[in-house]
Parts: sequence; C-alpha cells; structure tokens
Amino acid sequence: MLKLIVFDCDGVMFDSKKANCMYYNHLLAHFGLAPMSQSEEDYVHMSNVADAIQHIFRHYARPTLEEIHAFKELCGYEPFLQHMEIEKDLVDFLEITRRSYHLAISTNRTNTMIPLLERYKLQAYFGKVVTAATARRPKPAPDGLLEILAFYSCQAAEAVFIGDSIVDEEHSKSCDVPLIAFKSPNLQAAYHVNSFLEILTLPPFQRVQP
Repeated sequence: MLKLIVFDCDGVMFDSKKANCMYYNHLLAHFGLAPMSQSEEDYVHMSNVADAIQHIFRHYARPTLEEIHAFKELCGYEPFLQHMEIEKDLVDFLEITRRSYHLAISTNRTNTMIPLLERYKLQAYFGKVVTAATARRPKPAPDGLLEILAFYSCQAAEAVFIGDSIVDEEHSKSCDVPLIAFKSPNLQAAYHVNSFLEILTLPPFQRVQP
C-alpha cells in the first residue's frame, strides 16, 4: 500500500530552467565569461550547485573555484526565485494527497530549497526535505531517498518518487522506489504523466478521491 510520495523540485514542482540559466549565466558574466551552451544548461538543470559550477567553469584557468564560490555566497540565489514557475496543479495535488500520504522532497538544490518553499507557502505540506546540502551524498546516490524512507519507516514498495531527469531515474532505481516520470517520456519509469492531477488516476492512487 502506498504511504509516501517523494518529489523532486526542479522540473517537477517548478519549471526552474529560466531561473537556473539566469543564475549560472550571472556567475559567468561576473567573471567576464560567455553564457552557457545548451548542453551546459541541460547539465546544470539536473545537477547540484557544486557539480554545476565545476562543469560550466571547467575550461577556464581563472577564476578559481574558491573565487567562484565566494561570489556565489555573496550574490545568493534569492533574487532568482521570482523567475521560478510553479506547476499549475501542484497545490491542488498537495491538498488532495496530504490527507492520505506522507509528502517529502529529495532534491539537488542546496540552501535555496527552504526559501523557495517559504516564498510559495508550500513548507507546511512536506514533513521531510532532503537537499544536496543535507544528504550524505547528492542524487543520484540513494542517500536522500533512504533517509526519507527511514524517517517515515516505509519500505521502497510503499513509496513513489516523482522526477524528471536521468539523475532522478538513477536515484529511484538505486533504492527500488517506483518512479513517476513527470513530462519526461524518455525515462525508464513505472509511470509517465504530464500533470500532477493525472497522477491521481494511476493504480497506486485509486483510493484517493479529488
């Protein structure tokens, strides 16, 4: 029986690609460097911030990683949160599912996750939030999902993970948690959907009535 729903953030709860691109291009521009390529945009969209920074600055001898991270801490991500676009039926889905299930987040965001939840008044829905800053290892390592399963005393078969990237596919597979691929038809997943309310029609959710 399903007891737990775990959400990825970027590309699932929020369309964050515009905000992420603006943020990382801001870092590059500060050091007089060209904007990201399309492949780099795709990479940072599903990676934790440390890996993303290392990737987009990999061809440059300067600045040093220490200089980049110092500026990152100075400028922060908060000014870019306004460019995040919340999925239109997310709140409706949360209102319905909170009655019957535990809700949690496993994300490769770091210290921006809680401010994002607060900005959109979503923090009360989630009993457990694991980020790349709090997990022992970021996704796709299993640590975040395992921590959430242990927190709720759930087995993998009693949970689902909603994700949108190959990192999420590997994350869920590493724990044997069924994946619901969100707007990502190319992922190997137990189910594929294009909206949150569509999830309610899936077999594990049939006992939930909107």
